[in-house]
Amino acid sequence: MSMERRAVLKKLGVAGTLGTLAGCVGVQEQSTSAPTDDGGNSGGGGGDDSDETESGDSEMTESEGPAGTAKVWYSLPDTEIPARKSAIENFNSNTKHTIKGADIADLAKKTTSAIPAGQGPKLFEWAHDWVGDYHQRGFVTGQGDQLSVSLDTFTDAAAQAVQFDGEVVGLPHSAETVTLIYNKDIVDEAPETVADMTAVMDEYHDPSSSQYGLGMPFDPYFASAWLQAFGGYYFNPDKDPMLGLTKSETVKGLNFALDNFTPYMPKDPGYEAQAAAFAEGNAAFAINGPWYLATLNEKGVNYGVTKLPMPEGGEPNPYTGITMWFFSKGMEDADASAAAARQFAEWHVTNEDRALQAAKEQGAIPVLSSLAGSDELPDEVSAFSESVAMGTPMPTHPKMNKVWSPVGSALTKVFNGDADPKPALEQAEKEIRANWE
Repeated sequence: MSMERRAVLKKLGVAGTLGTLAGCVGVQEQSTSAPTDDGGNSGGGGGDDSDETESGDSEMTESEGPAGTAKVWYSLPDTEIPARKSAIENFNSNTKHTIKGADIADLAKKTTSAIPAGQGPKLFEWAHDWVGDYHQRGFVTGQGDQLSVSLDTFTDAAAQAVQFDGEVVGLPHSAETVTLIYNKDIVDEAPETVADMTAVMDEYHDPSSSQYGLGMPFDPYFASAWLQAFGGYYFNPDKDPMLGLTKSETVKGLNFALDNFTPYMPKDPGYEAQAAAFAEGNAAFAINGPWYLATLNEKGVNYGVTKLPMPEGGEPNPYTGITMWFFSKGMEDADASAAAARQFAEWHVTNEDRALQAAKEQGAIPVLSSLAGSDELPDEVSAFSESVAMGTPMPTHPKMNKVWSPVGSALTKVFNGDADPKPALEQAEKEIRANWE
């Protein structure tokens, strides 16, 4: 999911900057800029790093064997890079190993070209939806037998996300999804149902005065909670048929979103217009992800975060993402550099102090079982965690990559009134099958 979101945020250089996110998946940032090598004392990981504490340092233990140097890649907004460098600096200063990090402008393009040529990193950080495709193409390798960390350390969803065909191809460190955000200056209390939410939107919505009920990008990722709320689905390799876009339940979900949400939204379905409405204080509600909170804090919006509201006769089922360290093909070599990369990944994903600080400072959703649902988490993170629990991890099956773009086109057409839901989804399914062939 986060492919396009991360690419755009990287280009804009701000974690919560209002930018065109169109689909949050499927479209990669077109950039030819060279990676920035952060050197031996800086570098990679996920979007949830922060300065480490003394207790975090003490959790680093030396493994047997010689010192190793490992290259790791990531792609982050500029605002998150200093914390990333600090995390790597901490690791390098407290172990015999050296991790060299590079911030990559187009991680998809770079990994798919460099790894087959033997020039890739030992680790790279991204959301879990690449797992199946990259495993099938031989870009990642299983390391389950080499790990000292048990997958029981993580939530079930996170543990499942890093596995494919019985192999552990990475380690998870945070989760993400979208949830309901409300303006406390407009909304008295968080709505528990969509009907409650609609009542507020009815009262506040006045486009002639630049007032809107809701800002929600209308694309496959953001709308997934509603298209899948009544038993429908986009793609599920464990079901027959695998494609569920034309199922009556999925069509019902799309009609539900059109009836209950789009009448209260700005006329542009793209991310920028939808996110700006709430960030400028002109909308009662927003549906967005944890990355959006940085913008709201910068703008001084008096907001609250709550779980997604319940639709009558259904339950929100948003797609969720697990950000993880992938074990690159280069990890197959049982050498010191692979050992260094493995030790860094294990430390990074299991350090509770780091994960908790990231939750408090960046809204990161922990996937450590010991922290998930903890009272120590900020209210905002707890609310996102509740919506994560409602949702479904994005499929890791390689065929999923061909699903996003046709669904995105269908949703745009429907939003703009250029097509009805059922024929639009039928056309999307036809395009997907053609792409598979």
